[in-house]
Amino acid sequence: MTDPVTTLTAFVIAKFAFKKFFESGVGKLGEKFTETALTKMDELRQKIWDKLRGNPRAEKALQETEKGSEEDLQRLAIYLEDEMKDDPEFAAEIRAIAHEININRVQDNSSQTQNIYGGKGYQTKMGDNNTNQFGDTHNYYGTPPQP
Repeated sequence: MTDPVTTLTAFVIAKFAFKKFFESGVGKLGEKFTETALTKMDELRQKIWDKLRGNPRAEKALQETEKGSEEDLQRLAIYLEDEMKDDPEFAAEIRAIAHEININRVQDNSSQTQNIYGGKGYQTKMGDNNTNQFGDTHNYYGTPPQP
């Protein structure tokens, strides 16, 4: 089985570090992550800044990412990936921080209910992202029931 810490890519790590610059408000981010995760995001971002400082192109990507540029976030991930390849100790350290952020997400405590009325299934999810799904396709294994 693959260790989840070693499978975190540079892009995912960069996205965690700069997530607050892409959310509509800090309050929204606080609904999705615990206080520990938010603190770790700041720590991760600072470590990335410290590592990439001195590379003018990387610094420009960092600055633009902090302004909310998705394109520069992807460019930043490339610089970060290069540094991670060159410095395995740094890579392990920031992967561990990103893993801590990931495990400190707020759990989805919403509920989902499915009701069948006259052969149609109505599925409703109550919570953060409310969704309603309606359907009438049924798969039968064996002989289908006779009307």
